[in-house]
Amino acid sequence: MITNTELEYKGNLYPNHIVEFKQDNHNLYFTTENGVVLKITVLRGSVIRFRYATNYIFEPDFSYAIDEEASLGYSVLDVNENETEYTIKTARIHILVDKMTLRIQVSDLEGNIINEDELGFHWEENYEYGGNTVKMSKITQTGESFYGMGDKSTHSNLKGKRVENWVTDSYAYGKDQDPLYKAIPFFIGLNKGKAYGIFFDNSFKTHFDFAHERRNITSFWADGGEMNYYFFYGPDMSTVVGAYSNLTGTPELPPLWALGFHQSKWSYYPESNVKEIAKQFRDLQIPCDAIYLDIDYMDGFRCFTWDKNHFPDPKRMISELEAEGFKTVIMIDPGIKIDRDYWIYNEALENDYFCKRGDGPLMHGKVWPGECNFPDFTNPEVREWWAELYKEFMSDLGVHAVWNDMNEPAVMEVPSKTAPLDTRHDYDGHPCTHRKAHNVYGMQMVRATYEGVKKYVYPKRPFVITRAAYAGTQRYSSTWTGDNVATWEHLWIANVQMQRMCMSGYSFAGSDIGGFAEQPNGELFARWVQLGVFHPFCRVHSSGDHGDQEPWSFGSDITEIVKKFIEIRYQLLPYLYTMFYKYSKDHIPMIKPLVYYDQEDTQTHFRTDEFIFGDQILVCPIQEPNAQGRRMYFPKGRWYDFWTNDSVNGGKERWVTAELDKLPIYIKAGAVIPKYPIQQYIGQVEIKELILDTYFKLGVETSEVYEDAQDGYDYKKGRYSLRNFKLTGKEKSLTIQQFKDGSFITEYETLKFNFHGLPFKIGKVEVDNEEVTLKSVRPNGNNTFHIDKNFTLLHITSK
Repeated sequence: MITNTELEYKGNLYPNHIVEFKQDNHNLYFTTENGVVLKITVLRGSVIRFRYATNYIFEPDFSYAIDEEASLGYSVLDVNENETEYTIKTARIHILVDKMTLRIQVSDLEGNIINEDELGFHWEENYEYGGNTVKMSKITQTGESFYGMGDKSTHSNLKGKRVENWVTDSYAYGKDQDPLYKAIPFFIGLNKGKAYGIFFDNSFKTHFDFAHERRNITSFWADGGEMNYYFFYGPDMSTVVGAYSNLTGTPELPPLWALGFHQSKWSYYPESNVKEIAKQFRDLQIPCDAIYLDIDYMDGFRCFTWDKNHFPDPKRMISELEAEGFKTVIMIDPGIKIDRDYWIYNEALENDYFCKRGDGPLMHGKVWPGECNFPDFTNPEVREWWAELYKEFMSDLGVHAVWNDMNEPAVMEVPSKTAPLDTRHDYDGHPCTHRKAHNVYGMQMVRATYEGVKKYVYPKRPFVITRAAYAGTQRYSSTWTGDNVATWEHLWIANVQMQRMCMSGYSFAGSDIGGFAEQPNGELFARWVQLGVFHPFCRVHSSGDHGDQEPWSFGSDITEIVKKFIEIRYQLLPYLYTMFYKYSKDHIPMIKPLVYYDQEDTQTHFRTDEFIFGDQILVCPIQEPNAQGRRMYFPKGRWYDFWTNDSVNGGKERWVTAELDKLPIYIKAGAVIPKYPIQQYIGQVEIKELILDTYFKLGVETSEVYEDAQDGYDYKKGRYSLRNFKLTGKEKSLTIQQFKDGSFITEYETLKFNFHGLPFKIGKVEVDNEEVTLKSVRPNGNNTFHIDKNFTLLHITSK
């Protein structure tokens, strides 16, 4: 065993014994004889920050990831000392700090070890760049599993894997390829039913080894910066993910149309082609809320310009599309063409807004327009300038939303695919090179875009999309998983990536449905749509190189299947909107892997396929060709088949049938699922009643429905409607209580209950303790009836 008294081992340096301790409120400082300072900050009873300095000096405390509005505070903090260690106690955990080695052990209040250092903090001086490579190694418990880490294209359980975070333009990436487009250095550990999380907030290239090199060791390290990580204790996975999401933030509610179906391609042009696509959607009555314009709408790929040959009057076109119910979404990339006749280039040049190389010349690289310079989005002055560039697009032309691509930043024809490492950045007043700023570059670009779009679509809500991201980017933008491929393997990857992104605090995400590169056949396209309508961001996008990829591109049979599932998405919009409300307000992921849903069940720890959409819908995609069904695992509880109403008990695997026009979808017993009528776009039809599909349960279940004006900010002034339904089922009766909050008055007056699985025939109905005639609630043979939306108690009993 290595002891930390050996100050150097294999080039690594280690802390030695503690010589000083001091406490400043919730900050605890431990200083070693060889100049290491450990600062432990108690943020909440179960959220602890660990920060290490060498040579007694901490770097300036600055992070793009942390949400300024994170809720912090604790009730208990006791610090004690004995001969060998310091002990720190909060209301939730115990922390031991070893006096001789500075190693850490975290346990729960019962003394169960949750997480402990192996070698703990160590470092290696970087002679080429200066600073340190900072390292941390932890003991991996027997049977421990690991989840999270953003958009990794590998098995959901990371045990035995090694990954790194360096946002990368990864065209046509494959399974297990790493790194990809996002850097989210957050993981969840699960052992013996207890979960914890670690967020390594370091924007340099970071590396994680989950018992890959040594089967009993988990380690993480960064190429520079500080060893600075946050520890979150559960013991429930939901508590860990919620605490991380609280710390790094969640987005505001989007406009409801952003949750509709979107159609994109590289590229729809000229205007006549865009109009033809729009007309086909309406003629076939396939719901769609947005059409995307890729880079070919621009004049020579210059950002914030229009090709007037293809789009002679964009304002008129956007207005005419909006009259048909289509929002227009345009792409903006970071590279600014080097062109003395281009006003944006000249303005950035004159104001010194472009990134420079180490010795002073402007950083340049080839992208779609040719040679480009790149704005330094880590400079707040540049972000303000960039935000203002959206004024014409949003205010004058009526563009509805913006899509930031290539913002890793991607650079063509160089081995690194990105900016040189000596490129300099402001980093909000903390000057650095691209080694530190690379992973946040795309985040700060889309932050600036978000601020501009928000300002100029007001009083409506902004909708922004990004490809590159760092932890916390979810506050500003939705995202997608980049340039995938039209293969069955990529359908599997998309499913795993969405579950992982939601576990990593970034729920507003989707994949390019059907695959970006290459061409799907009709079966693959249909199966991908079936999965994609159950992802928070739902967009078809393709390279266009191999043919068309619209819903009607694969023959009438596939068109009908695709239409059916897009219609299901539109029916479920109030359910999806409620999911987003709970994500935004309560930090609850919109999609839940089975391990999140039931971490006690070890069968869930390695499941990759099934997931919970929201709280009460179980989905299992078909991910193989020619499949008529598949084996599927049902988690705890009772589940109703969406198509047949047959019910099954969870806790086991079983075969389910799913021909091409079906997907295994199951509803949790006791759920009240809100639905709207099918509409071709948001706001097309007046909602005359809220449909509530209600599934019987022997016992109690609660459900929520959140509604507001679907856009704008009145909801922040209390103008929302939140209905909470408490269902209590007994052998011969069913009771539903409604609790309401908010001052928003919905346009409908009636609730339409569709009861599923009632074990008795309805004989008597009471509303608010008054018996009503069955005729007055208009029942039919399908256990469906209507009542006033303002009821507080519905009681149904058997004959």
